[in-house]
Amino acid sequence: MFALKKCVAILDRLNMGKSMAITQKIKFFLISLSMAFSGVCAFAQEPLPRLLPDDLFRRNIGSEGQLDTQFPPHKIIDNIYYVGTESLGSFLITTDQGHILVNSDFERTVPTIKDSVEQLGFAFEDIEIIIGSHEHGDHMEGDALAKELSGAQVIAVAEQVPGLAHMRPGGKPHPIDQVIIDGEQISLGNEVLTAHLTPGHSNGCTSWELTVSEGGRDYQVVIICSVGVNPYYQLWNNPERPNIVALYESSYAKLRGLDVDIPLGSHPSMYKLAEKYPLIGQGKNPFIDPEGYFYEIDINEQAMRLRLEEQRLAAKQAQ
Repeated sequence: MFALKKCVAILDRLNMGKSMAITQKIKFFLISLSMAFSGVCAFAQEPLPRLLPDDLFRRNIGSEGQLDTQFPPHKIIDNIYYVGTESLGSFLITTDQGHILVNSDFERTVPTIKDSVEQLGFAFEDIEIIIGSHEHGDHMEGDALAKELSGAQVIAVAEQVPGLAHMRPGGKPHPIDQVIIDGEQISLGNEVLTAHLTPGHSNGCTSWELTVSEGGRDYQVVIICSVGVNPYYQLWNNPERPNIVALYESSYAKLRGLDVDIPLGSHPSMYKLAEKYPLIGQGKNPFIDPEGYFYEIDINEQAMRLRLEEQRLAAKQAQ
């Protein structure tokens, strides 16, 4: 199944998706073919490594030092820039009417983000909107300080609000200037971002989609919230979140339904930043990676199902 989805992504990457007018229906048809047809595009086959949620969590978080260590700020494509740390993904989206910051991260990392923004030649005070991927401290705790330093408006998705209300570094209330819902768009200058609620990792986990251009061609970008399972999550018979597995499944389906050229993520390891960064300026933009997008979804879904089965068997043995 992964090989077939990767074939579709490669067709798009070769620009066949536009020149041959391959429609979404055809792509969905290819994706839904049985494994019996996996010989087609066999070069694209690649077995998924058997990674558990714990493995992916360690991959995302890295060492304690990587949470705080500044990654070289850089342009990703068009008006999207990386301003995060080695393991926390923060992005600056620039427009002619000010800028958008995606993920303020920890409050302690806001000065690092600010320095990255300024290294790129932009003023932190020109940030007009602050949004986040999800209501965990390592992604949105810094909203209050970032707002204080920039004067920006903090926009949250409705499902993020309860978690953000408990996020009060130094006793400061979490600022929320506007609340939007799943599928709603925010706009600034010439840029429009669509909020896609992709819950599971948190109830308010939101992936942000936008369109950019390079070399006369448009590309779809999605900043994936997270589709990972934290090591302590209870998937089997969770009394507090009884629908947690269904939430993950709906998010996998929604993300697979998006036509994505450039995957980014709330943790840079989700799109292999460390591997792609040295390739900047050496030919094709390394961040154009539709097959990598499908891979990230697949590897996390496999890990979720492995953990679910572990917990199911443990519960059965405990009876």
